[in-house]
Amino acid sequence: MARVVVLGGAESGVGAAVLAKVKGFDVFLSDNGAIREDYADMLREWDIPFEQGGHSPALILDADEVVKSPGIPSTAPMVREIASKGIRIISEIEFASRYDDAKKICITGSNGKTTTTSMIHYLLKEAGLNVGLGGNIGKSYALQVATEKHDYYVLEISSFQLDDSYDFRPDIAIITNITPDHLDRYGHKMENYVRAKFRLVRNMRPEDCFIFDSDDAITMEHLSKIVLQAKMLPFSQEKKNLEQGAWLDGNRIVVRYEQSESELYLQELALGGRHNVYNSMAAALAAKASGIDDETIRNSLRSFTPVEHRLEPVLSLRDIMFINDSKATNVDAAWYALECQTRPVVWIAGGKDKGNDYSVLNELVSSKVKAIVCLGKDNSKLHEAFDGIVGKDRVFETSSAEDAVKLSYSLASPGDVVLLSPCCASFDLFENYEDRGRQFKNAVRQL
Repeated sequence: MARVVVLGGAESGVGAAVLAKVKGFDVFLSDNGAIREDYADMLREWDIPFEQGGHSPALILDADEVVKSPGIPSTAPMVREIASKGIRIISEIEFASRYDDAKKICITGSNGKTTTTSMIHYLLKEAGLNVGLGGNIGKSYALQVATEKHDYYVLEISSFQLDDSYDFRPDIAIITNITPDHLDRYGHKMENYVRAKFRLVRNMRPEDCFIFDSDDAITMEHLSKIVLQAKMLPFSQEKKNLEQGAWLDGNRIVVRYEQSESELYLQELALGGRHNVYNSMAAALAAKASGIDDETIRNSLRSFTPVEHRLEPVLSLRDIMFINDSKATNVDAAWYALECQTRPVVWIAGGKDKGNDYSVLNELVSSKVKAIVCLGKDNSKLHEAFDGIVGKDRVFETSSAEDAVKLSYSLASPGDVVLLSPCCASFDLFENYEDRGRQFKNAVRQL
């Protein structure tokens, strides 16, 4: 019996371990930190042996294959040791796709991934299709492949998940955009980060579709260097009358796919803002390429609501944007939230620490965060991690959502973002992450 070892015991890792068990592998899961109780319970329920609080080489280095969670960098000592032994390391999406014949619509990019993914999932559901939502959002893709049966998956995929993917192939791939950003995982080379994003399209066939932002200089520059077999479907707010794709024409979006053309009026879209016009174009093209009729596309984009507690814009006051990312209960999720901010950040973080290693956030905090407002009972680890980076006098203590919001507002300037992306569980001060997010939103509205 082949042995599969899973590194990382959160959503991605536990899902991969369950799938390995279902497929008859000898499976073991190892996490260097603490495993959340509900994940540990799931591992016990499936009778999957696991360890936490450190890695045991003897139990890991006899693996035939290792499934590595995306939050663990390739530079981690255990990962290096596995690689030095010549053991194959793959991602959860690579592993799960071996056992899945559903059509896959996969979204990556620096910004807009979550919104675009959620929109497409909503469109497909509204069209009556049997569709799963996974990747960086929703339930683990591997867990769904193990325990459910879908005809379609809409997957939000990070560059970290693509790093260890080889044969994974979407039917429809979307790159929302690529912005030069914190490249600590890519040897501080933009080219490495761009290549990681483009791994999404490397295996695509002529019948597959690649949807991309043709106004995005970095995407277009890389696209000119590679040969792609897939159908190309660009979207643009600057170019018009594309052979195929979507473009802005005055107050309407025109969507052209194969022989069919349709239009969407901007005032009908549920989400405003230039970035959401791009997201809506990408979603409409993916829906059209999936055979969904124009009326369903129009009605869905009209009635779509943003994902609550996941990079959810609350409101803008004095040109200070408040964002509710209460669902970010781990370092990985907060990394994504910080990574996609393009404005200076007042960051509200803290809560029940789960043995977090905050060092992966150092570079993002150094370049983006002007002040940290701690919201938790014991914030000593946050002080330890970040006092030296943002300055001791720029890390503050609060113990209620109301105080955190008031203080953040006083610290922010026009053009800044106040980001609640806690990195931690909510149970010290709140019932759950939803309660924390709602209290945050209420406090913002009270301003």
